[in-house]
Amino acid sequence: MKRLEGKVILVAGGGGIGNALSRRYGAEGARVVIGDNHLDRGQAVADEIVADGGSAAVVRLDGRDEDSIAAAVALAEERFGGLDGLHANFAALSEARNDSDVVNIPLDVYDRTMEVNARGYLLCTRHAIPAIIKRGGGSVIYTSSIAAYVSEPVRVAYAMSKAAGHALMRHIAAAYGPQGIRANVIAAGMVRHEGWDRMPPEMAGNVENTGKSAAAIKSRIARPADLAEMGVLLMSDAGSYISGQVMCIDGGTTMRS
Repeated sequence: MKRLEGKVILVAGGGGIGNALSRRYGAEGARVVIGDNHLDRGQAVADEIVADGGSAAVVRLDGRDEDSIAAAVALAEERFGGLDGLHANFAALSEARNDSDVVNIPLDVYDRTMEVNARGYLLCTRHAIPAIIKRGGGSVIYTSSIAAYVSEPVRVAYAMSKAAGHALMRHIAAAYGPQGIRANVIAAGMVRHEGWDRMPPEMAGNVENTGKSAAAIKSRIARPADLAEMGVLLMSDAGSYISGQVMCIDGGTTMRS
């Protein structure tokens, strides 16, 4: 039996990791609502899922726009009868190049990063939780980063926003666990995703070498599928007693205990 048979999951945020999450959840039998601010990209993944015998729908979702988030949850209920899981996966990556240290970061970069990465996850959660409770409980997952743990001289806003997501996850696990909702974080290290091949070859090689040198597993860096496999466990009944945890999918870079 497929591990997510009968479940309805909203994946909020497409792209390299989000597309892999949606495909994997669909392959495991979930009815997937793909919320993406690039509708063509989301529709292409939904079409793949349907072509493989699954069920999927796509809706515009912008982490800054509460109405679009509410509409995505409503679509899950109207089209598929409810909502069993939320996987919030988006991030304000376009701000990364200007996300520097605490003295020099432009405040508009900080504000936009926090608006999308922290406030956006809160908005997704506050709209998803009532729908999940109606179904008797389910799973909330946030895609995060080991930037919440490791020290860097730059990316202060990104790191802070990811740490905020961890705090939100713990709140959800504690406050709504009695109503059957479990919450967890998947914290990724470096991930080789669909956009990798669009990098200049010398840049891609430098990034890959950096990723391998940081990890204990040196043979490769992470792929989106590695995160998706953990997502399936946390969404499935097999993960029904896992809550309040941060799962670092980083090849042993952080080695947290």
